[in-house]
Amino acid sequence: MKRLVPFVITLGILAAFSWTLLFLYQKSQAKPLPVQTAKPRVIDIAKKAVAPGAIIPRREVTIKPRVSGVLDKVEVVAGQQVKSGQLVAKIRIIPDVVSLNNAEARLRSAQISNENSRAELTRFEKLHAQNLVGDTEYNQQKLTADLRAQELEAAEANLQLVKVGASRKSGAISNLVYSTVEGTVLDVPVKEGGSVIEANNFNEGTTIASIADMQDLVFSGTVDESEVGRIKEGMQVAITVGALGEQHFQGTLETIAPKGVPKDGSIQFEVRARLELVPGVVLRANYSANADIILERREHVLAIAENLVRFENGKTFVEVETTPGHFEQREVKLGLSDSIDVEVKAGIDPSATLKVQDGIDPAPATKK
Repeated sequence: MKRLVPFVITLGILAAFSWTLLFLYQKSQAKPLPVQTAKPRVIDIAKKAVAPGAIIPRREVTIKPRVSGVLDKVEVVAGQQVKSGQLVAKIRIIPDVVSLNNAEARLRSAQISNENSRAELTRFEKLHAQNLVGDTEYNQQKLTADLRAQELEAAEANLQLVKVGASRKSGAISNLVYSTVEGTVLDVPVKEGGSVIEANNFNEGTTIASIADMQDLVFSGTVDESEVGRIKEGMQVAITVGALGEQHFQGTLETIAPKGVPKDGSIQFEVRARLELVPGVVLRANYSANADIILERREHVLAIAENLVRFENGKTFVEVETTPGHFEQREVKLGLSDSIDVEVKAGIDPSATLKVQDGIDPAPATKK
């Protein structure tokens, strides 16, 4: 019995050592990764050209003064609805010294001429009453006196216009600024007390307000030269406004610029699309937006994620599950792609289970 004890101990040590080696070996073996699979889907696929841009009014009008001076009163605020002919602002005219002197000199000259002509007319009336001058001479002098009176009236009105921008006699009012269109006031970039300049050949003038019809909006954006050849007027456009989240708008492409503009190393072409408003949704001028111009569309077609496809020797393949855990390569015929999903015309049916490529996690996908 004493001889068996060392043998049993040795045998136990060997067994424990063997079990430890087996345990460590099994633990070091990597577990097989689960196989990811995906199913075909029936969806709509559209090939698009993306144009970044903004929502703008079709026509925005800037209101400018007819005289220079100081803005005395602003009658409108941004966001207000105005009618054509509605008062926008009042201007207090600061007379130009040269113009004021010329107007005063013209008035003095007109007063002198008027006084002389009236005195001469009085003399002719006496002579005409005594039959010392004929009717023709008398009527000529009367006409001259009337013309000098009109010149005086015009000189007085001109002086008043130079001083205050308005004339009671002539009815001319140049220091009042009126809206020329009906719409929404988008911006009032001036403040009361600030100086304004009239529009002329040398200056475009100070903008007092900008007004636009916010019921007539367009999308204005740019398309890269690589895509402009595939679009044309009349194409449908899906417009997404960043400030409104998931809200989408429909539009129709109206114009494509005939000339491109260099930008960031490429040539960009301006495009415009008519926007269809959605009742209850408020759009503001210059909202940033993206337009998807639909180049081609397929509805209710069988499709798979484009990254499930393998390309070999000019052919396209997918791996189809034949039995649980076993896959075979099968050739497929593809159609329209939107760079995410691709149409499958032949090769698989909706019930097929496809193997996902290693390192790819398409959606939807299932694990087996």
